[in-house]
Amino acid sequence: MPWEKGFKVEEAVTKAQKVFWSKGYEATSLSDLTEGMGINKGSLYNAFGNKKKLFMLALLQYDRDNGQKTVQALSKIEDPVEAITTLFDGLVAQSIDDRECKGCFLVNTALELPHHEEDIQKLVISALEDIEGFFKSMILKGQKVGRISKDIQADETAKSLLSFVVGLRVLARGVFDEKGLHAIRDNAVRLIDN
Repeated sequence: MPWEKGFKVEEAVTKAQKVFWSKGYEATSLSDLTEGMGINKGSLYNAFGNKKKLFMLALLQYDRDNGQKTVQALSKIEDPVEAITTLFDGLVAQSIDDRECKGCFLVNTALELPHHEEDIQKLVISALEDIEGFFKSMILKGQKVGRISKDIQADETAKSLLSFVVGLRVLARGVFDEKGLHAIRDNAVRLIDN
């Protein structure tokens, strides 16, 4: 008799994502996953193969549902400075609402990057490059319409803005209070606002 799964894969990945996000990849056991997902070990292996494959799916889902959707929505904002400011305002608001100090699943994984295998490293790097690419495209758009100074180096400034994102997400996990997070946001926006 063939194996049949009694759960929705996407929902199971979402539950796994919460477990990985809370504990980190290394500290997450198969027992943590099966308990958090509400499935048995056999179902986990049959549906996902192994812990690493499940982690990859959780990261991909997180990037799709958070990073990619956010960048797509913000790219539609007419004013590029407003688009970048809106991103930072959203990050500050999310961080303030994050009572558990979980931070960002992607950034948390980036902090452990040397301990991950190459395919996970590539996924994280690609996701962060997408954010950097958003910043660069907004800067170039802003320069074209006269909203951002042409003296600003688009590549370097995009990298700096990405570093502000990562710094904000890390420091929001209990180091900086709301005032400190707003200071990061304000300094990031100063890089591009005339």
